[in-house]
Amino acid sequence: MSPSYSDADYFRYIDGKPRYDGVRSLLASRGITLPDGDPTDAPTQDTVCGLGNRKNAAFNETLAEDGVTPYQGSLDFLDYVVNAGLQVAVVTSSRNGELTLGAAGIRDRFGIVVDGNLAAERRLAGKPAPDTYELGAELLGLTPAECVVVEDAESGVQAGRAGDFGLVLGVDRGVGPQTLLDAGADIVVSDLDELVPRPSEPSTSPETATQEATA
Repeated sequence: MSPSYSDADYFRYIDGKPRYDGVRSLLASRGITLPDGDPTDAPTQDTVCGLGNRKNAAFNETLAEDGVTPYQGSLDFLDYVVNAGLQVAVVTSSRNGELTLGAAGIRDRFGIVVDGNLAAERRLAGKPAPDTYELGAELLGLTPAECVVVEDAESGVQAGRAGDFGLVLGVDRGVGPQTLLDAGADIVVSDLDELVPRPSEPSTSPETATQEATA
């Protein structure tokens, strides 16, 4: 009998990856092989794409019912770096990136969003490959070395490291700090507000780099 699904499975096999890649990864962990099928497969079909579409339907239902509440520390950090004059972009494997940012009420904060739809349109490999992050840097008019990748997913950290980005900042949302460090993070914090100076602290502006965040 296969072990039951756990949060650890999400972080290890699904988090940060394109939809169907995550399904394949989780199935492989259980020794299960299914035909890939096609992205147009109905959610009821027992294919990789069918299961991915079923997962997506459940996500959209939850999004519609419960909405999204951004982490306050992330908002504070975003305000801080933007006020410091840095450019920002979102790079996410999700095809629901635009929808999620809109539901969270923060879509207007980002001029550039590289999501799963754009990656598919341009035939870019998803995380842990660095392609989508490299596109984000290009759209900002910067080199990877001039950018900071901010990631909470192991696959996203691996992507930042594979692309030789100037700094890879890991945010531990449950995957574990050592896992992110082993994946290539330069530093790991538990919340981005740790990087925002408090009123009583000396104000230190970030170095000239671009923070790229994932949703």
